[in-house]
Amino acid sequence: MFVNAKATPKTVVEQGDTHSLLAATNISTTGCLSTLSNHEKKETPPAEVISHEIKDHMALLHKERKIADPEVIKKNRIKDLRRLLRKLPFERSSEDNKVIFKHLKAFPVLSSQTTTKELKEICSVVTLDVWKDDDYTVFGNTGFYIILKGSVVAQTDPWIRLKAKNEDKPTRNTTFLLERDLPELGVGDCFGCLEGIEGEEVNSQILTVKTNTLPCEFLKVSSNDYKRISQQLKEKDLMEKCNLVQPCESYKLWPRQSLLKLAELIVWAFFPENTVLVTEGVLCPFIGFIKSGECHVLRQVEVNHKLRNGKEEKRLKQVVMGKLTTSQSFGEISVLEEDTITCSIVTATDVTLGIITPEKISELDETTRSLLLQTNKKTFGNLSKDEIYTEYIEQELQREWYQFKQGVVVDVINSSGIQPGCGKWSKSGSQ
Repeated sequence: MFVNAKATPKTVVEQGDTHSLLAATNISTTGCLSTLSNHEKKETPPAEVISHEIKDHMALLHKERKIADPEVIKKNRIKDLRRLLRKLPFERSSEDNKVIFKHLKAFPVLSSQTTTKELKEICSVVTLDVWKDDDYTVFGNTGFYIILKGSVVAQTDPWIRLKAKNEDKPTRNTTFLLERDLPELGVGDCFGCLEGIEGEEVNSQILTVKTNTLPCEFLKVSSNDYKRISQQLKEKDLMEKCNLVQPCESYKLWPRQSLLKLAELIVWAFFPENTVLVTEGVLCPFIGFIKSGECHVLRQVEVNHKLRNGKEEKRLKQVVMGKLTTSQSFGEISVLEEDTITCSIVTATDVTLGIITPEKISELDETTRSLLLQTNKKTFGNLSKDEIYTEYIEQELQREWYQFKQGVVVDVINSSGIQPGCGKWSKSGSQ
């Protein structure tokens, strides 16, 4: 039957040539045999198109170069701010505000006066002021300005008021400059103030400048907007601190007014894992309220330790007597009475605390101090030496039992030869 069959010629099929592939699969031998019948033909999916343009491959080999020239970076930053600020605040998206925040952090005159939270909120309310007339006066008492285009000439010295200086009456230090002494402020320079000067009119000549090179475009942070944002963040932070203190067992029955006074003294602090917060037998450095994380409470106990030569000696060991978690506090009695603390406290995880230092406690009134002293007690101060020693023995027995179990399991595995890479378990499946 197959005597007259001829060898099928070899067919070269290039990648991506679908028609050639179908023709090759349908080549039949002489006679009645065929590779695929008509109803058995299968569609071949199109192969991935490979580009032969070298530019498509060179882009994958080279990383994108970052601009290092500060002048080019500044120019691009100003360009982005002008583009985004043409939108009204309610038209900008969250991504637009993130870009504005990234650029405003590069202006130290502004970022040094605000916190990160304040600067993020400011990005959602900044506006673009455009001045197209020459020799017009811009009053710096209405807000903080960053020049994005054009230039201005300062009319007074100083022409900018930083928040950190806390000037009570800057009008006394204001000097009206002569025409020959007028400094010119260009793109990237700042003038005005974040906090409006109390007792002065909005159109007073304090911190004023005049437009010089037209048109002038300014990024403006209104003093009223900044005051509102700052007040809202302070209230939110105070409520967060108050909600941290109130769930603690000793403070559940405190009046609201006393809680607010105590919350005003709290400062946030972060401690990584395995940080010793307090050492037994010394003064506690602060009162701590745990916001997140967990701490271990340790007590010292004197035990007999057997040496290799058979002799015994006295040694101090640390025993974990308990733990402190969220909505718990420590250190009140030690700070108030200037007494040594009765335990050591070590962070078991990353911990965020609200802390009050002894210097801040001195700012409290006598009523709140008395209330703080009456409602608190020493942290784990009611434990006797017998209880600590009993806990130490239990923990040591548990540790020895665990080590014994681990040793037995390892011995069984090794004696049975179930050690990876040893004995019959080192042989591959083909052998």
